[in-house]
Amino acid sequence: MTGETDTTIEPPLVDLPIKTASRGFYDGFSREVTIPSKVIVSLLIMWAIFFPVSASETLTAANSTIISSFSWWYVYLVAFLMFACLTLAIIPQSGELRIGNPGEKPEFGRFSWFAMLFGAGIGIGMLTYSTGEPLAHFSNNPEIIRGAIEARSVEAVRPAYIYTFLHWGFAAWGTYALVGLAIGYVAYRRDLPLTIRSALAPLFGLHLSGRWGHLVDIVAVVATILGVAVTMGLGVEQFIAGLARLGMGDWLLDRDGSSSAMAVILALVVLVGASTLSALSGVGRGIKWLSNLNMALSFALLALFMIVGSGLFGLRLLGTGLWDYLRTLIPNSLTLFEGGGAMGDALVQWQLDWSVFYWAWWIAFAPFVGMFIARISRGRTIREYVLGVILVPSLMCFVWMTIVGGTAIDLELSGTAQGAIVDTGISDQLYATLAVLLDPAVATLVSGLVVVLLMTYLITSTDSAILIVNTINGAGDSEGEQRHHIFFWGTALAFVVGSMLILGGIDAIRITMIIGALPFSFVVAIMAVSILKAVVFDLRRKRHGVPTTAQGCADLMAGK
Repeated sequence: MTGETDTTIEPPLVDLPIKTASRGFYDGFSREVTIPSKVIVSLLIMWAIFFPVSASETLTAANSTIISSFSWWYVYLVAFLMFACLTLAIIPQSGELRIGNPGEKPEFGRFSWFAMLFGAGIGIGMLTYSTGEPLAHFSNNPEIIRGAIEARSVEAVRPAYIYTFLHWGFAAWGTYALVGLAIGYVAYRRDLPLTIRSALAPLFGLHLSGRWGHLVDIVAVVATILGVAVTMGLGVEQFIAGLARLGMGDWLLDRDGSSSAMAVILALVVLVGASTLSALSGVGRGIKWLSNLNMALSFALLALFMIVGSGLFGLRLLGTGLWDYLRTLIPNSLTLFEGGGAMGDALVQWQLDWSVFYWAWWIAFAPFVGMFIARISRGRTIREYVLGVILVPSLMCFVWMTIVGGTAIDLELSGTAQGAIVDTGISDQLYATLAVLLDPAVATLVSGLVVVLLMTYLITSTDSAILIVNTINGAGDSEGEQRHHIFFWGTALAFVVGSMLILGGIDAIRITMIIGALPFSFVVAIMAVSILKAVVFDLRRKRHGVPTTAQGCADLMAGK
């Protein structure tokens, strides 16, 4: 210890007891969190199944109110999260602090770490939106709405990528990184439970052992289920579209091109069943192995597009896109369109449909991805953690969007596709691109690879989500053998996705997620304040020789 301890500066809280059952069905679990979470999710499922008309009308009305009333909150909150996270990494003193004890080595190597980040956070969405998002903004974006450029023209390409990068870049990963840092910092430095409530302990201390802590964890569980449901819904739709492309039968699709009820049910039985089995094997085995497989298959598919697609066009888009993104990041992150007139209303609606939806999605996804990132990031410094979590996956998203999406746009601009890609549904656009780009036999083979990759991403995301929900319910215990609860959450997730897809398609899941994300958005805002306080106070403690870790506090008590 350097210098004399300043008795006016207290050591950090290193014990946050959470009551768990000691025997019975809920042995090792917090009944106060697990039972209400199960009841809420079960009621939502039954409502959607038994009262579909009422559920659809109510959800649509609630969505309109929330989106219009809280769009400003989502826009400014996500900007604040991104700024706070990058600030902690850039400042030398805070960036050097370790998520764990001083000198502790990371549990996973960098390749496996990046692979798990990639698979859990964006894999499914990347496959759906790598073509879908650039093509959508190629057809309609704020510059087109203002009349400055023509839709589907060469001039529409650069703005399309400004907004694509805005949605899949630092904002998304800054949100995940902030939540993961707030949890991991107190879990691995202060030995607090690996759960959402612990992230608020620097502000509220032992008050979180009781009902307020239970409420925080319940909100996080519900948000996680709904956030993952959106990702699963997108993945299931694209999985079924791929099977249809492979000639598996006309029964897979309805007349309007959407997935049939029977196809949704069978896909969920296969995918969630495999996910549940993988979740039973834990992070170090099934999830790690599948994540590495995902990464290898993803690079193989990307290499194919680089070689036979519009690789040079995509690389030029990557360069100009990065420049455009960085120079417009601050104004675009803080822009809130205002209605008034046809143009103003169109701009507001575009922002609600895209940016605000994404911000809500990332926030709903954050307890799952944040907890998962915290779980695999022990031993890394804040700087390495933040830069790794924000920069590397963002850059990978950008590469995918420009190489794969750029190929689709180039095929449309050159007239080769003649609308075959841009005019099809978002779940089918990647397959449509392959069909235009390759010979039929090769396109079928590669589409099969995409279906396999999509399946492994779905399994990785779903089993990770099940384990994270179980960890929250288990008061931070991530290694227990809670098999019956794993089966429950796997089944519940399948029912949420299936009932909503059959009820109203992917839009029904999106609406439900946006509603579920709102309560957790306030928790995330408090988490940001909490981690800032935790870091600032730890830096003060270091200056005055006061312990900043649970190990340091134990050594002080032992007189070492």
